[in-house]
Amino acid sequence: MKRIDVGIGDYTVSKGDDEIKTYALGSCVALVVWDHALRCGGMIHIALPEGQINPEKAQTKPGYFADTGLPLLFAELRKLGADRRTCWVKLIGGSAILDENKTFDIGRRNALAVKKYLWKIGLALTSEEIGGTISRTVALAVPSGTLTISSGNETWTL
Repeated sequence: MKRIDVGIGDYTVSKGDDEIKTYALGSCVALVVWDHALRCGGMIHIALPEGQINPEKAQTKPGYFADTGLPLLFAELRKLGADRRTCWVKLIGGSAILDENKTFDIGRRNALAVKKYLWKIGLALTSEEIGGTISRTVALAVPSGTLTISSGNETWTL
C-alpha cells in the first residue's frame, strides 16, 4: 500500500491501493470522505475557516481554508465517480491545544465552517472526533475505508 501524505492546506483523492494520511491535527481539521461502492476516498487538512482573511493564500493554497478547499475536494471526488449516496463523511481535529482559554477558538470555528459547508450541499457527517486538547494523526486505508486515528500512544478507528 502506497502512502499519500496530506500536509496543512493540502487535499487529495484516491481510487487505488493507497493510504491517505495527515499528521498532528491541532486546531486544524481533516475532512475524510469515502465511497464504499467505488472504494475511493479523499482527505483535506484545513487550517482556517475563511479565505477572506488572506485572499492571496486562498488563491495559491485553497485547501488551507474550509470555504475555498472543500468545493475542490468534492469536485475531485466527483471526477472519480464518487456518489454522495454511497459515501460516509467524517470530521477529525479541531482541538484547543495552544488556546485552552478559547481566545481565538480556531478549532471550533474550523469544525463549524466544515459543518456549514456540508449543510449547504446537503451532506451530513457520519461521525466526528473533534475538540479537546489533543493532537491527532489520521489515516484512511482507501481499499477498505478503515479510518484510523492516533494520538500519543493511543490508536483507534472511527
